[in-house]
Amino acid sequence: MDVRRVVEIWNPGAGCSGTGYLVADRIVLTALHNVLGATGRVEVRRLAPGAGADRWATAELLWPERAQDPEVDVALIRVADGAWTVPDGMDPVRWGRIDAAVVEERLGCLAVGFPRSEVRDGVRDTKEIRGHVESLTGLKSGGERITVYVDRVAAPSKPDGKSRWSGTSGAALFARGRLVGVVTTDRARDYEADQLTAVSVASLAARPGFAMAVKAAGGDLVLEDVSAASGAGPPHSAYDVEVPRGIHNLPDLPSRIFVGRDEALAALGRALSEDSQTITQTLHGLGGVGKTTLALHYAHDHRDEYRLVWWIRADTPDLIDAGLAALAARLRGGRAPALATAQAASWAIGWLQTHPGWLLVFDNVERPEDIRTITGQLRGSGRQLITSRCKGGWSGDPIPLPVLDADSSLALLARLTDDRNETEARALAEDLGHLPLAIEQAGAFIAQTMMAVREYRAMLGQYPGETTDAAPEGADPTRTMARIWRITLDVLHERDPRAVDILRIAAWYAPTGIPRDLFAPLAENPVDLARLLALLANYNMLTLDRSTMGVHRLVQTVARTVSQEDPHRTEGQIRAARNLAVARMCDLLPSDPARNVTGWSMFENLLPHVEALLEVWPPTEDTEATHFLINEVALYLEGQGEVSKAVKLFERGLDAASRTLGDDNASTLTARNNLAAVYGEMGDTARALSLFKQVLSECERVLGSDHPDTLRARNNLADTHREMGDVSRALALSEQVVSDRRRVLGADHPDTLSSTDNLAGVYREAGDVARSISLYEQVLADRSRVLGEGHPSTLTSRNNLAGACRAGGDVSRASALYEQVLSECERELGAEHPYTLTSRNNLAGAYAEVGDLTRAIALYEQVLTARERVMGSDHPDSLMSRNNLADAYREAGDTERSILLFEEALANCIRVLGEGHPKTTVVRANLAVAREWVRRLGPTTD
Repeated sequence: MDVRRVVEIWNPGAGCSGTGYLVADRIVLTALHNVLGATGRVEVRRLAPGAGADRWATAELLWPERAQDPEVDVALIRVADGAWTVPDGMDPVRWGRIDAAVVEERLGCLAVGFPRSEVRDGVRDTKEIRGHVESLTGLKSGGERITVYVDRVAAPSKPDGKSRWSGTSGAALFARGRLVGVVTTDRARDYEADQLTAVSVASLAARPGFAMAVKAAGGDLVLEDVSAASGAGPPHSAYDVEVPRGIHNLPDLPSRIFVGRDEALAALGRALSEDSQTITQTLHGLGGVGKTTLALHYAHDHRDEYRLVWWIRADTPDLIDAGLAALAARLRGGRAPALATAQAASWAIGWLQTHPGWLLVFDNVERPEDIRTITGQLRGSGRQLITSRCKGGWSGDPIPLPVLDADSSLALLARLTDDRNETEARALAEDLGHLPLAIEQAGAFIAQTMMAVREYRAMLGQYPGETTDAAPEGADPTRTMARIWRITLDVLHERDPRAVDILRIAAWYAPTGIPRDLFAPLAENPVDLARLLALLANYNMLTLDRSTMGVHRLVQTVARTVSQEDPHRTEGQIRAARNLAVARMCDLLPSDPARNVTGWSMFENLLPHVEALLEVWPPTEDTEATHFLINEVALYLEGQGEVSKAVKLFERGLDAASRTLGDDNASTLTARNNLAAVYGEMGDTARALSLFKQVLSECERVLGSDHPDTLRARNNLADTHREMGDVSRALALSEQVVSDRRRVLGADHPDTLSSTDNLAGVYREAGDVARSISLYEQVLADRSRVLGEGHPSTLTSRNNLAGACRAGGDVSRASALYEQVLSECERELGAEHPYTLTSRNNLAGAYAEVGDLTRAIALYEQVLTARERVMGSDHPDSLMSRNNLADAYREAGDTERSILLFEEALANCIRVLGEGHPKTTVVRANLAVAREWVRRLGPTTD
């Protein structure tokens, strides 16, 4: 029997379906009642995939000539559709006759049909029916009728009111590879075994016109006797070969340790045990995730449920053919001459098509197109399990196999090693990305070498290339992580080399949340980029969501490690990828990292990737590009209050600039200036002062006294003296900066106006509030004229003027100015811009100063909530908002609440800013005041 000849029949007139069998290219043998009431035409479609396989083709009744023949329920129909095609390579139909005089006691037989296909275009689900014909009761009416006792069938439960075989009428009945009858009726008995009735081919051959119609269509109706003797001697074809159940070639399990896969194994079992004769199930995942191991466990566990289980390495089409040829050799044994590989593979396919009930496992299919021809020919004959790194292009719903969860990884390591250091084991599992093969190899290596897990982790960090390519003693040296992924990289490079370029670049970023925009220049347009990323995702080398992507951390380790044996990991390729990884982040960084609020989200998204890159990039190899990246991210971190992280980056950035650009380069001077500023922000004013003096001296020497960078350095030094309380020096320097900037840049230059604003602040610190107010008023007027009323610098001037008025005791004017600033900030910048929040905070302070604590507390609470939402709870402004609110609670008499909030603010300041930071000092002093109030006055009560 050739399953490719099975067709489905649809009768539009009667609204019913049935089964047929191609006995010639356009002639279908079926039951007559399938075509009655069809108003002259029925429709058919083939089971086997191919050109036009899924489309319906019209057919017309060919035999019998009369519309109704009461004596026989068999028909031949002719396909009239000109587009009808049939598969190549099918052997001619062999016709058989069962002779009652020579039939053996139980003659096995087989049919394949379409139960549950009553609804047109429903799920096409073939069912194998295996049974037997008995010598005494199997032949009726002089051999015209054959009674089949059903032994086994892949069929659904009997539906209410219908036979379980509905849709099978017309199926061809085979015995020993010969077509012996046509199934026409079924009969359910009061015992388990059902019975089917078939019209014998022998009786049809005697009917007028039947044999003539077959021969006219190119068939050759020659009856062969079917008996015990017909099966003797060498097999005539694949259809004649019968083998005992239990044949398999399964390799042994690679490891008896199998953890964390119970759910996946159960899902695979459910998928392959569904009620169908037609199942092709794909299991996909990253190389090393355990697809082969899972498939092997399933095949071994369920081996007894199949007639035959055959394992085929499927990395290439040649290996697939070789696996099928090996199956043919096993089935044919020594009874037939050896065949060439292509012939043997074709023979094996023919046998599988005619002997359902088997399981084929195609392990590690690289491309869906490599296996599609095979799975198409075998559709409807048995179970096919495919493992692949590729997740797209398969029929049905592939089952994804993820990495192990953390507990399963730990359990696997614990069973492989004697090291009971759980902390180190969890860290190693994380380093290996919970990938089963990597964990198994690491565990075996650790056990064989008697080293500690901690030592293996150190070796992985220092020698990643050698470690990921080191197979433990006795293991397959080709099954290391580096070599497994090399195969996938070969496939990707063949399809599009840019996909491998993307992978090498992504290796330098954090494993998750990588913005897709980083790779835009590698593609021609967004559509092209989407296609490249989809190609990588299809081979499970990365995961995608709407705007970002992720890469397994061990894939990253391998992809950024030089290998002399891997053409995808040369030193030049990896260095170029590393430089591109930096360049792309530099291109995406927004300007003005400290104040550009709209750009903060991009910095937040890129920060983990900058940190990941700098962790694996040796500082001694920093370039001008990494210096720029480091400086910009450090400025962002400083603005967000993460000064401890910022100072480390500024220090590295200064080293990079000095080495790559030279000590006298303008960028190096800027880097030294930025480092001095963050020292001051940390409260290390002495160190900041020393470095600012050095910057000013170098700027004067290299750039000259009047260069804008020199004037900026002098301005920063003045601010530092002011921060340290040295008002006299601050005043002298500030007056000099204002004078120099007016002379060099002009009175209306933004830098000149900024210096003038700073000078007003120094006057205020010196106690000359009247002069401070006068200068603030002048700067405000100039900034309004030059920059505009709504410019942030103009708003800052109005805010500073309000502060000076408040310091001078004119709280009424200060409140009015604060209210004006807040209104303008809300209008120009938005309700939650940092400047707006600062204005609201200042207005709350003014209310508190005049004793309006109800309004002050309400505003402080608003500011704290907004700052934590917009800037984060650890931002210095958020920390001080908590301090301000606590102080307002203290002023309102709610000392217990005040102390709790001060304690929380102090703990956070110490954690974020450090013990000696000025803001930490302020909060500690305020907490001490609040506690002294409680000591003197006692706790508050309701």
